[in-house]
Amino acid sequence: MASAGIVNIRRDVDDKFYRYRMPLLLTKIEGKGNGIKTVVPNMADVARALSRPPTYPTKFFGCELGAQTSSDDKNERYIVNGAHDASRLRELLDVFIDKFVLCRSCKNPETDLVILKSGRNEDIVRDCKACGERTDVDMKHKLVTFILKNPPKNPKKSKKGGAKGEVNGNGGGVHATAPFVPGDEHGGGSGGDSDDELTKKIKAEAAELTTETKLAAQDWSADTSPEAVKARVKALESQVGGLSLAPAGGLGDDEGSDDDINSPYAQFGRWVEENKGETGVGAVQIYQKAQEFGVEKKHKTVLVLVQALFTEDVVQEINVYKALLAKMVTSEKHQKALLGGIERLVGLTHPELIPSVPKILMALYQIDVLEEEVVTQWGTHVSKKYVDKETSKKVRKASEPFLKWLEDADDDESE
Repeated sequence: MASAGIVNIRRDVDDKFYRYRMPLLLTKIEGKGNGIKTVVPNMADVARALSRPPTYPTKFFGCELGAQTSSDDKNERYIVNGAHDASRLRELLDVFIDKFVLCRSCKNPETDLVILKSGRNEDIVRDCKACGERTDVDMKHKLVTFILKNPPKNPKKSKKGGAKGEVNGNGGGVHATAPFVPGDEHGGGSGGDSDDELTKKIKAEAAELTTETKLAAQDWSADTSPEAVKARVKALESQVGGLSLAPAGGLGDDEGSDDDINSPYAQFGRWVEENKGETGVGAVQIYQKAQEFGVEKKHKTVLVLVQALFTEDVVQEINVYKALLAKMVTSEKHQKALLGGIERLVGLTHPELIPSVPKILMALYQIDVLEEEVVTQWGTHVSKKYVDKETSKKVRKASEPFLKWLEDADDDESE
């Protein structure tokens, strides 16, 4: 079932399995009289899903409505002067998506805006990663002037770099959150035709992890020396092999007998910890390794995977491995194990991440591996199943802004 508050980027597509999703645009009216204004509280999240800077759709609303707009990127506050209801702005967002996001050839939202410079002339095209076509935008629209004055920021470049004379961007940092799968520009097939769609997505994402991509260029670990790796593996063993040390006595089910350090789960966790970030090791290889250990369908595997795979950059990493998570999180029990892994990750391994719990939950929610009912129930009931009671309280306390957002989103939809 689709999570509440998430819609297809193309709202004319009714397919609930349509892979390009975005948060439902929300609005809030503030002020009175001449000072009345419409705030879009989740504009930044919507824009990330579209791979566009949030200032673009905000300014587009102003152009279409003949209203002044203001943008505060630092505080993620985007305002359109005047009172405008959510349905009207959602209709305008559909127009923005059609004009400045969707490829005109294949109607796929997997595009970057590219500014082509030729002498004094500048043109904006949509560069589609799905079909390879470049289609122009309406250069007569008022937003074009704003885009040319405020070009998209350059994404992290590959070793090959961009073509000369182009300004290419996606609003900065979007590669981590936009629900896009790259094309085959780096070579390599996607496997047999018998694979299901999620497996194909895993393989497609794994194909991107070459030495010539932005993902491979990232600093996956602060210290990759043999001593540091051994230290992290030892810490992981204490987590994976010592799950039963949690006050509630481990998982409390028929898998609880596999908590020793030689269990398939512990071996899988050590392999992920030692090999993540290596060239050629990506989502598909991790899933295949889980299959080798015979634990790819077990919910406890999700608990181990979260602790072994994610680091302090967990919000970005969630989106890098979104297809892998979608493949492995298949039930409510898996979702609870996922949340348990997050508890241990932020409560025990990276306590500095506790303030980031709302962002982590939002990232998981937006890729549809967490359902509203599950995360709400988890957030309102302290548990000693995976961590001690005090740590559990801290993590859930930190999740309150996200739970409040869920509640407000439901209220907005019901209204």
